[in-house]
Amino acid sequence: MPRFVLFLLALVISLPNHPSAWAQSTGPSGLPVPRFVSLKADRVNVRQGPSRDHQVIWQFTRAALPVEITAEFETWRRIRDAEGSEGWVQQALLSGRRTALVAPWRRGQTFDMRIRASAGADVRARVESGVLVAVRSCSNAWCRIVVEHGGSSVDGWMEQSLLWGVYPNEILD
Repeated sequence: MPRFVLFLLALVISLPNHPSAWAQSTGPSGLPVPRFVSLKADRVNVRQGPSRDHQVIWQFTRAALPVEITAEFETWRRIRDAEGSEGWVQQALLSGRRTALVAPWRRGQTFDMRIRASAGADVRARVESGVLVAVRSCSNAWCRIVVEHGGSSVDGWMEQSLLWGVYPNEILD
């Protein structure tokens, strides 16, 4: 094998397997892409392309849902939702507030929210898949989350791998 090919192979193998490791700050915002954000408004039109001239392909009807920004063009952001659908939205309709969905890929199941960031900690609540949570912080493999229900809120810790809206091992303060 030529040395150059071996060098490239060694480089690729040594790169971290985490989306933020590939992130670049070259978009108009100067922020990493990809990154998670949430919807700011109850009604957000998702378009085929980055302008009002492009057709609306669907509409979100719930604020605070997490989405992943996958590209930027001027004041437009290409986003991906938890189901993998992609389209373009105005940046003004997005918020840096971090939210997540609890294991949307495991419908009909419930998951433990614990009082501490430990698998052995007492269970504070059981949370159903697909529930929207506010993410307060993440460290290592656990995130502190808040669930709003019937006018009250419950906070606790959940395994990071069960949340769509944060990257594996992402640190959030």
